[in-house]
Amino acid sequence: MFTNKTRKQLFKNFLSLLTIQTATYILPLITIPYLLRVLGPTKIGLIAFSQAIIEYFQILVDYGFSLSATREISINRDDKNKVSEIFSSVMIIKFVLFLLSLIIMSIIVFSFAKFRQNWLIYYFTVAVVLGQTLFPIWFFQGIEKMKYITFLNVISKIIYVIFIFIIVKKSSDYLYVPLISGISYIIAGILALWIVLTKFGVSFKIVSLEKLKIQLKDGWHIFVSQISITLLSNTNIFVLGLFTNNTIVGYYSVADKLIRAMIDFQIPIINSIYPYMAKLIKDDINKAISFIKKLLVYGTLVYFIFSIVFWLISGELITALFGANYSNSVIIFNILLIVPLAIFIDNIYGTQLLINLGHSDRFSKVLFIGGITNLILCPILTYFFSYIGTAVSWALVELAILYIMYLSTTKYVPELNLKHIFVISIS
Repeated sequence: MFTNKTRKQLFKNFLSLLTIQTATYILPLITIPYLLRVLGPTKIGLIAFSQAIIEYFQILVDYGFSLSATREISINRDDKNKVSEIFSSVMIIKFVLFLLSLIIMSIIVFSFAKFRQNWLIYYFTVAVVLGQTLFPIWFFQGIEKMKYITFLNVISKIIYVIFIFIIVKKSSDYLYVPLISGISYIIAGILALWIVLTKFGVSFKIVSLEKLKIQLKDGWHIFVSQISITLLSNTNIFVLGLFTNNTIVGYYSVADKLIRAMIDFQIPIINSIYPYMAKLIKDDINKAISFIKKLLVYGTLVYFIFSIVFWLISGELITALFGANYSNSVIIFNILLIVPLAIFIDNIYGTQLLINLGHSDRFSKVLFIGGITNLILCPILTYFFSYIGTAVSWALVELAILYIMYLSTTKYVPELNLKHIFVISIS
């Protein structure tokens, strides 16, 4: 399917992104059991609640550039002037959106007593958004130099782990956790900008308002889809925090962390393949479909096997990692085990196909419908069934999204209908 050179580059990109995800979750896993025991469920719940709120601003600042800007950089990578123009446009927009995020967050925090009484933690947590603003991951993905993302992310996580153990010693030190995380992201972001500007011949330039509008338009549908994804997963913790207390949020967040780890380990596959699929669909749609079939079958099989294994050992796993105080997290984890598999499949149909086929609007509509459905369903189920209802809401909506995404994609690519999907070419 690919030339040897292309296959080699694809593998290098996948390996780099896999290393990032491993560092992102393995290194913090060293600190999570420690923090859970030192801080306790209540403080962990407060940290999780603040992260849930700040994640909305992360989505705002990203604005879909993780896909739209990646695609533009990939297509124009040989034109240094165009690359500089895209880079400058995206960075200007991201900084404006970061300032807007600070203003909105300040209004929210000081307008409601629930937020005002813990105002400092929200400002410490927003430092992560500044780090994300500075770090042009989309640039490195576009030029397919993922090794720089790997190096900088590993450095960031090492800084985080070291200072967590040095500084956080008792429950009252909980404020340092988001602050340390934010500072480590900012350091990585500054280093990333230095590499882009000194190593790749990119220069920052003043761009016209028209160029900024183009980038905003290109990223819009993906931005809407990212908001929808946040309404699916992140809103659940926010709603749970409103209806219950920080301790229950702490129980839910433990299961949520494990599920997100399973979800995010598919990111190296999705992100490393995405630029190739953009070109492959343009050059040879039949080869692209053949590749997607294999990815769907083998990926689904792997996720299914891991889900069964984790379901069988869930009690022992959570107790071993987080302690007996978090036994309530087991049932949440078991309910949510269907989510990583559902997201993997709808990412293949949606991100790799609908977006690359030019149907970003359809992709965003499907996720938006799912997000709104969860926004309605989650409060109802949470009100009556507490954290179990919160988990059930996420699982049900993800399955519904998977079904709608499947129908939407097979409308344009009937070869990926279930009756064809398991006919795999081994060549």
